[in-house]
Amino acid sequence: MDTRDEATTLFVYGSLLDPVRREEILGGRVDVRPATLPDYELARSRYFYIRKHPGISTAGFLLLNLTPRDLQTLDHYEEIPRLYTREKVEVFDEGGNPVRCWVYLATPLTTSNK
Repeated sequence: MDTRDEATTLFVYGSLLDPVRREEILGGRVDVRPATLPDYELARSRYFYIRKHPGISTAGFLLLNLTPRDLQTLDHYEEIPRLYTREKVEVFDEGGNPVRCWVYLATPLTTSNK
């Protein structure tokens, strides 16, 4: 079922784009749809991250219908709160429709080159 409940939808842009990696982490498949996050650019230090940059968009996927357990597992994988925080943003799906959802944003530890 393709629902876009902001509490159960996550925009991903880095290693979680890889379906094999996602399945290993979550223990199974999840519904995925293409999406774009406006005004953020993709960057990389040790890990991928996004940062505000007006006029630039980052392509990624929406992971749909995530369970609370899925989000807890992904939070652990993303090392919240040490490396990332999970916050709400508005992305656009492949049809250009706005979708409010979660995204992982980097902490200063992630953006440094250490």
